[in-house]
Amino acid sequence: MPGDRFPRAASGASSAIKRLRGLPSTRIPAGVSRLALQSTGETGIFDASLFPYPRCKFANFVCMGGLPLRKEFIVNYEVRSILWKNQECFLLGIFSLVLIHISEEMLLRGFGGFIYEKRKWVVVAWCIFIIFFGYFASKLPSVLSGNGFEFDGSYQKTQAILAEEFKQDQSSIIVLFEKEPEVTMESFESYITATFERLETVSTASTIISPFIQDNMMRDNLAYGILSYHEHPENIGKELEQLSSALSNEDGLTVSMTGGPVIEEDLNVASQKDLAKAEMIALPIALIILLLAFGSLIAAGIPLLIGIVSIVSTMGIMYFFSHQMNLTIFILNIVPMIGLALSIDFALLFIDRFREEVQKRSIKEAIEVTVLTAGRSIIFSGLCVFIGLLGLMFIEIDIFRNVALGGMTVVFVSVLSAITFLPAMLSLIGKNINRYSIIKVSKERSSLWRNFASFVMKRPVIMAIVTLILLISALIPVKDMNLTVPGIDALPLSYESRVAYDTFAENFVEENKSDDVKAVIIMEIEDDILKEENLLQAEALTEEIAKSDDVTMIESPFSLSGLESAEMFYQSLQQPEAKASLMPLLDNFTTSNMMLFHVYFESEKAAQSWVKHWETNYTDLTLHIGGTPKFEQEIFDEIIKKAPYGFAFIVLTTFFILLAAFKSLLIPIKAILMNILSLAATFGIVVWIFQEGHLGMEPVSLALILPIFVFSIVFSLSMDYEVFLISRIHENYLQSGDNDSATLEGLTVTSKIITSAAAIMIVVTGAFAFTDVMPVKQLGVGIALAIFIDATIVRMILVPAFMKLLGDWNWWFFGKTKITKASRD
Repeated sequence: MPGDRFPRAASGASSAIKRLRGLPSTRIPAGVSRLALQSTGETGIFDASLFPYPRCKFANFVCMGGLPLRKEFIVNYEVRSILWKNQECFLLGIFSLVLIHISEEMLLRGFGGFIYEKRKWVVVAWCIFIIFFGYFASKLPSVLSGNGFEFDGSYQKTQAILAEEFKQDQSSIIVLFEKEPEVTMESFESYITATFERLETVSTASTIISPFIQDNMMRDNLAYGILSYHEHPENIGKELEQLSSALSNEDGLTVSMTGGPVIEEDLNVASQKDLAKAEMIALPIALIILLLAFGSLIAAGIPLLIGIVSIVSTMGIMYFFSHQMNLTIFILNIVPMIGLALSIDFALLFIDRFREEVQKRSIKEAIEVTVLTAGRSIIFSGLCVFIGLLGLMFIEIDIFRNVALGGMTVVFVSVLSAITFLPAMLSLIGKNINRYSIIKVSKERSSLWRNFASFVMKRPVIMAIVTLILLISALIPVKDMNLTVPGIDALPLSYESRVAYDTFAENFVEENKSDDVKAVIIMEIEDDILKEENLLQAEALTEEIAKSDDVTMIESPFSLSGLESAEMFYQSLQQPEAKASLMPLLDNFTTSNMMLFHVYFESEKAAQSWVKHWETNYTDLTLHIGGTPKFEQEIFDEIIKKAPYGFAFIVLTTFFILLAAFKSLLIPIKAILMNILSLAATFGIVVWIFQEGHLGMEPVSLALILPIFVFSIVFSLSMDYEVFLISRIHENYLQSGDNDSATLEGLTVTSKIITSAAAIMIVVTGAFAFTDVMPVKQLGVGIALAIFIDATIVRMILVPAFMKLLGDWNWWFFGKTKITKASRD
């Protein structure tokens, strides 16, 4: 009966375990897959040949790292369906898995074997995947729009009221005309008239205003007109091409377009050009670095292929996300920046380990061991980066969520391709991985790294102090960091829309009346706004606003009509002729129960502070506050409020991931503290370069996104090296039990691969320093600097210094003591 099988199986398993008692301890080579099986028996090691069930092909039962452990058997076996062929063997397997909650190593080894056996199908599946998403990747630029600084707050609600109640247009295009001094005014006016006639035939604008309709739209040799739209800027992009075709220059006469929709479209174009420029710089240099690391064209070319596959696939996936949410144009830069760097690094690590293993094992065994070791590191590293980007989701602003979504997607695809597509390709290539060598790479580990690490470890206190002083000095400029929301200044001066906007602002916008210092106030009541008592309330509101020291001017129906008091305004409304003359003003500044005011301030910061204070403290009337100052104040406040939660999430989750990876308390703490210090130093250097204007840079404010993105991305990326390095040190420590020798050997063995990986990341991200969109330029410099500091000063000096100073305490884990000589022998 089926119900009888379980007791007999349990009895058989118990008997099998009892037979294991008393077996002699035998030291065997380390580096074998391990599965701990708790037993009440004495310490022992046994071979599969001693196991009483030949059909259950367990591999050697060995102790961890080749070292026997008391009352513990270490089991090494492949995941096989053979477990199902014998009830007692099956029960023993289930008993083991339940006891240790499934061995991570067993799963990875079995996965590597599966990939090898299905290698052709895996490659075919990936080819289909790439072709499918590659098609949609080409469509991604067409669905991107805006800078991503969208936040659901008072500004958005006020904008909605302006559109729905005051019928204000949502976007506008400025058509700027310019003539040479020798051109007559008559010719200039004829040129403007002809241009607007052509524009009217192709435009769907709700309102078209030529320079002849309103005053002050012509000045000297300049003039401008406006095309206004009910739609948001991102919805007008398709019309821009038609408008552009209706514009033509003549001798001494030029016309150009600017404004929100045009600038957004040009930013999209600039981002695509920047991406192409960065790739042209990064890919050839990355190939050279890979050739220096591997020497072989095949080995060097595969990481680039994996990087391109990951980026293209992610771009295609992001296209489908665009149907659910608005995607910022910065996706075109962020996804390739993260994806290319991460994918190449993962492939570099994987191929390096495969080349090492395939020299002494069969191709299948080499794939299994590589997936087990390098694959495990890739999964942990990818998880750290994924968590770092997930922390951006705490900030409820579109650009941060866009970048988080794009970044997490490319991380997932990069890890997936590194543990599936890459091993499948290597399974097919096999020992040909070293073919077409054009550079001879020494097989011996460089003594330079060993000597430098030894030098640092002999003087850990001095080296640590000097390095910390250097990093602390670099972070001093952080105190003067000035962050701004990227605007028109993000677009390079080489673009016509940027030049036209600057010309328009300089000649037609009064310095103290720019949108940057203009707040929009809407007073709402429950009654007719034009009643005398309500007009008196509105007048009292303007008087209260005018008392603020930072307010320079207020535009209201009273001031614009020349009727300074509510009483005079009300009396004018009682006279039909006077009321008729006031109707255009009433249409623009009032509704049935609302009145609009424009408030101007001395500075942007003063305006932002004022709108925040008034929204919180003024409760006498129902007010809706908007305008650029309110927009920027809400963006800053949201970041200041939510970013600490995101940072805490990143730090804590990274801590627990590293805790689980290394079973050490101090290793994660050190890694996190060193990362924070190196990032702070990076921000100080970036302030020195961009904000203070060094190294040939014009002084500019830093993009608000810079510190958030650099922290989230680099904090996670730097864990790559931490995981790669500490994994090797940990592996050596388990073999030798000597912290110093394990650290020295780990640094020596991983130095070349970590240096190559860091160099590639620096090249890939640093290539964006040569782009034109300022926020992207700053981001590229910031990430490249942070990685450089982390891979040099931190990894080469601070890590060995602190590993030496803490000794075996590095591996303390809630009472777990160090591996002693007695336990090894």
